[in-house]
Amino acid sequence: MVAGEASGDLLASLVLAGLKRRWPALAVHGIGGPKMSALGFDAWWPSDKLAVRGYAEVLRHYPELLGIRNRLAERLLQDPPDAFIGVDAPDFNLDLEARLKASGIRTIHFIGPSIWAWRGERIEKIKRAVDHVLCIFPFEPALYAQHGVAATYVGHPLADAIPLEVPRQASRQMLNLQDTDTVVALLPGSRRSEIQYIAPTLLEAAALMKRRRPALRFVLPVAPGLYPLIEPLLPRHAPGVDVQLIDGQSHQALAACDVTLIASGTATLEAALFKRPMVIAYKMHWLSAQIMKRMNYQPWVGLPNILLEDFAVPELLQAAATPDRLADAAFAWLDDPAACARLATRFEALHHTLRRDTAQAATDAIENILAR
Repeated sequence: MVAGEASGDLLASLVLAGLKRRWPALAVHGIGGPKMSALGFDAWWPSDKLAVRGYAEVLRHYPELLGIRNRLAERLLQDPPDAFIGVDAPDFNLDLEARLKASGIRTIHFIGPSIWAWRGERIEKIKRAVDHVLCIFPFEPALYAQHGVAATYVGHPLADAIPLEVPRQASRQMLNLQDTDTVVALLPGSRRSEIQYIAPTLLEAAALMKRRRPALRFVLPVAPGLYPLIEPLLPRHAPGVDVQLIDGQSHQALAACDVTLIASGTATLEAALFKRPMVIAYKMHWLSAQIMKRMNYQPWVGLPNILLEDFAVPELLQAAATPDRLADAAFAWLDDPAACARLATRFEALHHTLRRDTAQAATDAIENILAR
């Protein structure tokens, strides 16, 4: 298995738990993070090695990433596994999968690349690289079938992992927050480039919000290995603001909060499954942003908006993601409980749609692939 960054580690661990139940003696190795390792995964490289997003950013790390991929491929070809599962990270995994598939190793890709949203031309590479795609959204298998790619809808593992009823009070107790506190969760992302580009703006927005409403509480979950990047930003961008840094625990932060300022990505879907109002922000290198903008087929960037086909929550991207606009958008939610309730109803319906016991469904599909 290969899973990149914190979100990939989480998604892979949920499926890995199902595989371990089906095959207790399973030996599984490759690239992964702490959640996978806790289930017996042998990480040859840590998942945060792949936590790079954007064309300009990838160029700086390309030699190292290429070296890791080549060494991994050689190791797997020398001692072929029964199957290879690439978890997301398509720019890393698809070329690796193509090389493995050409040598007769079964290749499975979990979380099909979003060809319906952007870079649709990748379907040809997927067709060459992958024996089977495990899809997390119900409309995807038919789309892949149109191009001759075998695919199975297995639901979204986060919809299984996150309870339908939000454990708000228990999460607040875990984070030493009072029931009466108004809590803002800051989720700047789990990639180093996201901390560089997004975290300062979220912290400056928090400082503005604190000046306007001094009683606000702020929590910021920190992904593994990112404390040295986050801590120096606090006095620089949110001086005098008591931002509670917590070790991971993004789910507790989302369950406990009243609103979240959040980087676009998997975390926005987690926020939706916790039925939280949010303001989505994203900043990246200007060149990467221009390239990705030209490739996008959808008017939305955030997963909740894409799935609901509506600007259900605000998206503030690049130059539009200013501290003032983020603060104003967050206060708009805090000052309109009726709008928050309507949003929660839409998110609950989405939660039911995506809830499918993904670990079981994915394991069944993988067993069928291995039996061919």
